[in-house]
Amino acid sequence: MKAFRTFAAAAGLSITLIAGAALAQDAAATQPPAGRYYMDKSHTSLVFRVSHLGLSNYTASFSRVDGQLEFDPKNPAAMRVEATIDPTSLKLNAPPAGFHDQMMGKDWFNAAQFPKITFRSTKVEPTGENTAKVTGELTLHGVTAPVVLDVTYNGGYPPNNFDPGGARVGFSARGVVKRSAFGMATGVPAPGTKMGVSDAVEVAIETEFSSKPSAP
Repeated sequence: MKAFRTFAAAAGLSITLIAGAALAQDAAATQPPAGRYYMDKSHTSLVFRVSHLGLSNYTASFSRVDGQLEFDPKNPAAMRVEATIDPTSLKLNAPPAGFHDQMMGKDWFNAAQFPKITFRSTKVEPTGENTAKVTGELTLHGVTAPVVLDVTYNGGYPPNNFDPGGARVGFSARGVVKRSAFGMATGVPAPGTKMGVSDAVEVAIETEFSSKPSAP
């Protein structure tokens, strides 16, 4: 009887170990692999808000954004991301005649002289199981300065039969940029007032990356 119990215990342990290994393999099979990922522009939005006279948060966006991600789920701190924004793709809500041209002018984006806005991460600090603070260098209006984004990893999956883009991952990011730090101080309210357009710009990003670049 003792020998039988020993055998049964050993068999149970073996089954447990085998089952555990199988579950681990299944879990690994559902995770996106490390590697280079390309921004899915069809599933990316970049929206920003500024306070207008303290009465509302004027909201606008950019429609042409591109980027790449070095993804490593086992070492989030090693991840790196780069993004490029076309300032002329600025989308405004029912703009008055000539307002878009004004925004592209020297007092604002000065797109003729600075045709690209770029972001390059320099540090990733995990803050939770699926969150991190991402510090990077933002180049805007010819000025490069550090900014910090609060980023949430929304999940992903490995290559499969239903997604022609291959493996896919998704993120949400939020941050605040002081536009005066980039030489864009036009309309900033005088101290103690709200008569103007706020210096602080709230940025909200929703994006997905896939392991295969999108077709042109």
